[in-house]
Amino acid sequence: MLNPIFSAMMLAVEAQRVIELRLVRIAWGGAEAQAEMQSMVSEKITASIEAAGTLMTGGSPEAVITRYREHVAENTKRLTAA
Repeated sequence: MLNPIFSAMMLAVEAQRVIELRLVRIAWGGAEAQAEMQSMVSEKITASIEAAGTLMTGGSPEAVITRYREHVAENTKRLTAA
């Protein structure tokens, strides 16, 4: 990406869409809502461990942001699938 600040801003915008989609799914309730809440927590833990590992092995913050954006894109695709 050209500018790390731009990447971080894009991550924030893209993450808002995932938050919206998750809140809708949770609001509907039922087994899907429970599964979404559980996956949300486990995904956050896994992503933070991955980010810490990247930084500890000399990776850049830009690499972490890029990877988080990949996670967000995967969630957007999953949550918008019919």
